[in-house]
Amino acid sequence: MELTTAVIQRALSLPNFDAHAAHYHMLPTDRSRQRPPELSGHPRVGGVLLLLYPHLQNTYLALTRRRDDLNAHAGQISFPGGRQESGETAVQAALRETEEEIGVPSRKVTVLGELTSIYIPPSDFEVHPFVGWVNGGERPFFTPEAREVAEILEVPITHLLDPNTREVGPHPVRDAVYTVPYYNVYGHRVWGATAIILSEFLERLRLVPAE
Repeated sequence: MELTTAVIQRALSLPNFDAHAAHYHMLPTDRSRQRPPELSGHPRVGGVLLLLYPHLQNTYLALTRRRDDLNAHAGQISFPGGRQESGETAVQAALRETEEEIGVPSRKVTVLGELTSIYIPPSDFEVHPFVGWVNGGERPFFTPEAREVAEILEVPITHLLDPNTREVGPHPVRDAVYTVPYYNVYGHRVWGATAIILSEFLERLRLVPAE
């Protein structure tokens, strides 16, 4: 089935879709899904963008590899996005951060819908994922933000949909080593929040009915 914007929008609006089951597929064993009740105040809120575009007769997704010398999440693979600033919505944050991190202007992106928000315990962060399509039906010109982004990974959706892309293995997290599920993307491990969000999107694509 060709992955058109109409197909993606149908996938994002599937009735009775179990997002939590899809998340569980890539959830680290020690990861809580809920914010601890003893925490005061509110979590920080941010938005990320699953940026899709046609290229080489396929549909691609843009991921970023963070620089290895950053203080937070060094070397990790993630979606472009970041913290919601005062006066903006989560989707506006996702679009603004995408433009800042990989150089794709907001005006060139059509937001097709939203995935289920997730809570990230280590950073007390509530992440809202959005799915966007590059206008014009062409691969965008990427300009990575050199102070933060080491590399932009362009990944065909067909590769991610291959069940063999999912692996499980030991992974260092801070001062410990955990066994985690991850997507093997050309030798890069996509795990944690990025993998959880991606798992929902891929499961929706698998379940969308053909026209």
